[in-house]
Amino acid sequence: MLSEFSEIQGQVKVLCEERSNLLDTLRQLEAANIEAEVSGINDSEFQLTKHELSSLGRGKYSECSTTESSDDIEKQELEEVSDEEETSFFDTREDFAEPTVSCGSITGVANYMDKQMKPEIQLDNAEKMHTENKFCESRYPQIERRKKLPDPVEKEKGVSLWSMIKDNVGKDLTRVCLPVYFNEPISSLQKCFEDLEYSYLLDRAYEYGKAGNSLLRVLHIAAFAVSGYASSEGRHCKPFNPLLGETYEADFPDKGIRFFSEKVSHHPTLIACHCEGKGWKFWADSNLRTKFWGRSIQLDPVGVLTLEFDDGEVFKWSKVTTTIYNLILGKVYCDHHGTMHIQGNRQHSCKLKFKEQALLDRNPHQVHGFVEDLTGERAATLFGKWDDSMYYVFGDRTGKLKDCNRSPDASLLWERNKPPPCLTRYNLTSFAITLNELTSGLQEKLPPTDSRLRPDQRHLENGEYEKANAEKLRLEKRQRMSRKLQENGWKPKWFQREGEDGPFRYMGGYWEARDQGKWDGCPNIFGEFTEDLVNSYEGSGL
Repeated sequence: MLSEFSEIQGQVKVLCEERSNLLDTLRQLEAANIEAEVSGINDSEFQLTKHELSSLGRGKYSECSTTESSDDIEKQELEEVSDEEETSFFDTREDFAEPTVSCGSITGVANYMDKQMKPEIQLDNAEKMHTENKFCESRYPQIERRKKLPDPVEKEKGVSLWSMIKDNVGKDLTRVCLPVYFNEPISSLQKCFEDLEYSYLLDRAYEYGKAGNSLLRVLHIAAFAVSGYASSEGRHCKPFNPLLGETYEADFPDKGIRFFSEKVSHHPTLIACHCEGKGWKFWADSNLRTKFWGRSIQLDPVGVLTLEFDDGEVFKWSKVTTTIYNLILGKVYCDHHGTMHIQGNRQHSCKLKFKEQALLDRNPHQVHGFVEDLTGERAATLFGKWDDSMYYVFGDRTGKLKDCNRSPDASLLWERNKPPPCLTRYNLTSFAITLNELTSGLQEKLPPTDSRLRPDQRHLENGEYEKANAEKLRLEKRQRMSRKLQENGWKPKWFQREGEDGPFRYMGGYWEARDQGKWDGCPNIFGEFTEDLVNSYEGSGL
């Protein structure tokens, strides 16, 4: 009875907190209307109609829907929410709906409410960020996406690394097919898109820059650059190596972004990607240089990530070194270390230091850095962990980072999303679980080169391990023909290199071809592939 009562008490507490947060949001929206009238701002930017306000009180809440309540629901004015009503408990998910407002208005609302609201009803930094994020995303239509991977068809069998090495002594390792046990059910093309999980940070950066706040823009870009590493925690399996010409698209209207990537070179291995958001574009091409140290392997990324805003401001940076430890004995784990320079073409730039984890480090994964202006003066200090969260304080506090951790004026920039409830040995995040999903009607729109159509990867996701191993062996034989294919004149379909050794840039045309359903020149790379077919491509440019 005590256990059940404690559980119910916890649920009631959560419901009270949710209701309190939503009531605070309503007060913020009401205050925004008052502020708009006082400052003379156009009503269309801030003011909500009475119908919109009433729908907040009686709209139906859905996790994957932000539609307002229907017109036939009885309207309720905000003034009806009295102090007496606040003492009753009810399910806030059924009694409140998320309003649709612009991200720009949220900034003004938050600043006004920080000054006007009483301390007992203020949201802390984390809650404010979460609420603001939900408002920003609610501008776009929501898409129902899965919450877990399919249940495995077969029982998974463990693989002995030592026995595998023993069985392949003296063999050409380039012809050894590693079992799918060492893979996770996504490709490197899809893994590139994981860097965009927290793309709302770039939306905020765009809004701050648009409002003339260059400092907060670069701070959010720095948080975005760090957030891309959060998904690597606990990920011990390697992604599938794409075939030459393999592609991946991600159309996420709920995030307001469209992403596309392609394997543009087999030797050296190069992956190029391009993403468009609201007011910004992001692109990169990447390669890895590896060094094997016996018990660990070091991965040094090669390539530049570029972010360009519609107002012409550009930021560029490169990723830091990743090392995977305990390959032979002990628990496998990865660490990111090195210095990241985020170079801007206008007022501010940023430098971040990823601290290398020591053997007995009690506080690993530390990241700290600073933002400086054109004169070299440090305008802000950043600190946090790449697998948890990032904070900032204004001014140069790099010499007092320990004090910054307890500083009351530290503001939260980014916080990692909670892990999914159904964890597997892959340790995929909730976002990564959706990357290989074939949503309703999607397969008919995809080109034959999309990673979602790769058979060995699909079999692994479904838990069909015997079929996955057989398909992986077949496709790796086809992969060995890629170098000859490239030498015979193969060229990327959607990207083009700038100069002889320059970066790859997206040429356009993919989304237009998708709308028309015309995939001319996109071969079925996952089908049967022979030497004769490779020779037939010579000079064709396909």
